Amino acid sequence: MQTRAKTKTLAELGLTAKSAGDVRITGLSVDSRDVEPGHLFAALPGTKVHGAEFIQYALRMDAGAILTDREGAGLARDVLDGADVPVVVVEEPREALAFTAALWFEAQPEVQIAITGTNGKTSVANFARQLWTEMGAEAVNIGTTGIEGAYTAPLMHTTPEPITLHRALAEIADEGITHAAMEASSHGLQQRRIDGVRLRAGGFTNLSQDHLDYHSDFEDYFAAKAGLFDRVLPEDGTAVINIDDPWGPRMADVAEDRGQDVLTIGRDSSAVLQILGQRFDATGQELRFEWSGRIHQVRMGLIGGFQAENALMAAALCIATGADPAETFDTMHTLQTVRGRMEFAARRDNGATVFVDYAHTPEALVTALRAVRPHVIGRLIVVFGAGGDRDRGKRPLMGRAATDHADVAFITDDNPRSEDPDVIRKEILAGARQGAGDVNEVGDRAEAILRAVDALGPGDTLLIAGKGHETGQIVGDAVLPFDDVEQASVAVAALDGKGV
Repeated sequence: MQTRAKTKTLAELGLTAKSAGDVRITGLSVDSRDVEPGHLFAALPGTKVHGAEFIQYALRMDAGAILTDREGAGLARDVLDGADVPVVVVEEPREALAFTAALWFEAQPEVQIAITGTNGKTSVANFARQLWTEMGAEAVNIGTTGIEGAYTAPLMHTTPEPITLHRALAEIADEGITHAAMEASSHGLQQRRIDGVRLRAGGFTNLSQDHLDYHSDFEDYFAAKAGLFDRVLPEDGTAVINIDDPWGPRMADVAEDRGQDVLTIGRDSSAVLQILGQRFDATGQELRFEWSGRIHQVRMGLIGGFQAENALMAAALCIATGADPAETFDTMHTLQTVRGRMEFAARRDNGATVFVDYAHTPEALVTALRAVRPHVIGRLIVVFGAGGDRDRGKRPLMGRAATDHADVAFITDDNPRSEDPDVIRKEILAGARQGAGDVNEVGDRAEAILRAVDALGPGDTLLIAGKGHETGQIVGDAVLPFDDVEQASVAVAALDGKGV
């Protein structure tokens, strides 16, 4: 469904066809099942099948024009030769679709930012939205948790495909919302999903092992992330870079080569927004930092040392897009934990606490455990697993991360998908440090959480890692209802005799 009842010519959409005639486009479709009379159907290359295989179905639905690449035009040659529709053939059909969608839907929020990196994207986008809102702007964040803020809607992907994304941006703008912070995943960037989004600033958080089942190696992974700065963010935009990350200086070079202003954050003495110190307590942290020669200190109710980088990146992105620095820093104390990101889940009668986090990569798990440790008086216990049909190389690394940084580990299932969960757990166990403390294998995730909660003594803390905000467990083709926060609460209530 399109947001505007209108038509546009191919030329008005920035496209040129071999036999365009005077055709007017009535809408855009990337799924042949959504095609309506007069639609431009984008037949895109896929990982398993080329969209050109569905051109015949789009034509049966009276598509008004076809957008594809040379391969697609070749695959559908027989079908297209007998059809009286213009065919737009381009080298990068995904990029063309993104800019076409931008021209079709037209409206976008006035101030937009995008954040890329392996970890922290959701928190930074959400924090930026919170800061803008506290400072009086109508704002949303877009990504893993859907669209949140002054406008809410679910999303199927962290970075939606261009038609869905630009439709959403137009609807958001039509609601009078002026500010939007979005996550830019490596898949979304490589597939050109956010090309055509008018950005003011972009952020880079970090790079660690993830999605190497999709990207050929780290260089390919980095190149995908760098697309935010060397292609999408305009030359007059501002790049906010976590300079402490090993890949940060290189990403800063990419931005500088593009001609963008670079604003760095981190503990390194070269950082423009420099972290000077942190002090932790059971419910949050004090953060001390320097900006333009002035020292600031703020208390935030956020668990985890890494949240300092996330909060300051959000603040820097707000400043880069026009917010007053002093007002932004004064607002940071209002930041609230993002769903599934170091989220407080439950507390036992003996004072032990339970947190849930989305950490699902080796580096993220190390970061999360290290971040929780300063808040813990007693033992640190972790429940975690690894997803099926994904990068197998990270599984033993997850095992090592847990046994190196937690006192007790429960290895369990986490979206096994089509794989044998027993095999996944064994591959995780293979990486566990020999001679490590208490390591337990419990396949059923609910039982693993119950046993971990039962093990909590006074002063202990449990981190349930991997699923975060997710509310389902993917087993085979089925998505079974499962919520880590809910399971933790149920376990505490049952063990402490409070009922469920």
